[in-house]
Amino acid sequence: MTRAVLLAAVMLAACAPMAPITITPTPARQRAALRWWVDSVVAAPEFRSAHWGILVVDPERSDTIARYNSAKLFMPASNMKIVTGAVAMAQLGPDYQFRTTLIATGPIVDGTLRGDLVIVGRGDPTASDHMRGDAMLAMLEIADSIAARGILTIEGRIRTEGDAFPGAIYGYGWSWDEVDEPYSAGVDELYFNEGFSRIIIRGGAFPGEPVTAAVLPSRGYPRVRIEARTAPSPDSALTAGDGLVTPLSIRVERDSAPGTVVVRGTIAPHDSQMVRFAHAAPPTAYITALKEALEARALSVADSDSASRGAPAGRRDTLAVILSPPLREIMPAFEKPSQNQIGEILLRTLGLERTGAGIPDSGRVVIERQLLAWGATRDGFIVRDGSGLSRYNYLSPETLVRVLDVMRQDTAFQVFYDALPIAGVDGTLANRMKGTYAEANARGKTGFVSQARSLSGYVTSADGRLLIYSLLCNNWTGSVRAVERVQDSIVARLAGMTAGTR
Repeated sequence: MTRAVLLAAVMLAACAPMAPITITPTPARQRAALRWWVDSVVAAPEFRSAHWGILVVDPERSDTIARYNSAKLFMPASNMKIVTGAVAMAQLGPDYQFRTTLIATGPIVDGTLRGDLVIVGRGDPTASDHMRGDAMLAMLEIADSIAARGILTIEGRIRTEGDAFPGAIYGYGWSWDEVDEPYSAGVDELYFNEGFSRIIIRGGAFPGEPVTAAVLPSRGYPRVRIEARTAPSPDSALTAGDGLVTPLSIRVERDSAPGTVVVRGTIAPHDSQMVRFAHAAPPTAYITALKEALEARALSVADSDSASRGAPAGRRDTLAVILSPPLREIMPAFEKPSQNQIGEILLRTLGLERTGAGIPDSGRVVIERQLLAWGATRDGFIVRDGSGLSRYNYLSPETLVRVLDVMRQDTAFQVFYDALPIAGVDGTLANRMKGTYAEANARGKTGFVSQARSLSGYVTSADGRLLIYSLLCNNWTGSVRAVERVQDSIVARLAGMTAGTR
C-alpha cells in the first residue's frame, strides 16, 4: 500500500461516524450524586420550615447510602403501622387467629334455647365488607353455627360478656372532631365492618317528596332519623326562572338518642348520596348485625334487648368457637389500605396476650420492650397508639429502618413484605411512582396526617440489592404533593441506581 493510499484510509477512518460510548457512573459517583441531590432538595426554599428525616441503607453490607437527620424524632403518621405490624408478627405469629366464643346459659329443649346467647369477643377484625366482600357473611356463618346446634328460638337475650378491651374505644390523642369518620372509628372486642356503616340517602321523585335512607351492611344499625327534604336542583330552578337557590347538601350527624343518626339538608329529585358513618358503640353494631343474621336464618330471638351486657347466670355451655383467618391474611388488609382500626386492635391484642390486659397502655409496653430488644435506641421512639392516627407518636428514621431490617431477617419476612403496598400497583401507593424504575418494585408504607408525610420500606436497586429506606417529613407549609415528589424521586433513584460497593 502506497503512502498516499494509507493516508487516505486513515483520513476516511477519522471521518467515519463513531459508535456512541455509554459511560455509566461508578456506584460511588451515583451515591455521591444522590447525596448531593438530597441535600439540595431539603434545603430548597419551599422546605424552609420543613423537618426532614432520611435514611437509606444496604442492610446486607451494613452500608449507609444516604442520611439526613436520621436520629431525630418525627411524627410518623401511618408509618407507625410498620412497627405495630412487625411486633404483632413477632409476638403473635403469622398463624395467630382471633376467636369469638358463643355460650348458651340454659338448656336447649325442643329447638328452644332456654337462656341467653352470650357472645365473648376478642377483637376479630375480619367481619367486614373489605375482607369478606359482605360483612354480613361472617354474621350468617355464626347464625349457621347456632342453627347447627338445633336451636330455632332463643328465649333469652343476646348479650356480650368478657370486656377483653376495657376502657376508651378511641386512641390516645385522637381528634374529637373526626370521631364520626370511618378512619377514626373506635374499636372494641366485638367489631363489625371496620367500625362504620354506609348510609344511602335518596331524594324523592319530585321536590317536596320524602327523603329515604338505607343502611348497609347491616340494616339495623345505626337507626336513621330524617330531617332532610327533596328540593329542586340549582339547574332546574334557574331554568324555571326561580332565581338563585341554596346549593344542595346532605349531612349526617349523631342524634341525641343512642345508636341513632339524623340526616339533614337537601337533595335533588332522584339523586342519591352515600355517607360512611362511624359506629358510636361497636358491640351494639355487632350484636344488631348478628340478630339480623339469625332472623335471616329463621331463628327467632324473644328478647328485644339485643346489646346488653350482664353477668353469667346458671348453666353455661359453649356452642361454638369462631376463629378468624390467620394474621398472615389480615396483614395485607391492615398495611395496604392503611386501616387504622386493625392497628388499634393489634395494639390491644398485644397487651391482652402478653400482659393479660387488653388496653392500649399494655400494648404500648409490649411494643416498647420489643423495640429495645431489637436494638432501637430508647430515645428513638414514643409510642401512643397502634395506627399512627395520634399526633403523640414519634419515630426516628433509624428506628424504622431497624424494624424493617429485623423483619428482613425474620422467617415471616415474605408475609410482612407482601402485605406492604407496591409502588404504582396497589394499596396507598397505587398511583405513585408510575413510569419509574420503582414501579412494581418498591414496597413501602405511607403515612399522612396534617403536616406529616412518611414513606418507608424496601426497594431493589438496578444491580439487585435490597435497600431499606425511611423518608419522613413534618411541618412543611407548601403542598403535600411537593413532599411526595421528593419521596417518590428518592425511591425511584434508588431503584435505578447501581448500589455496588462503596
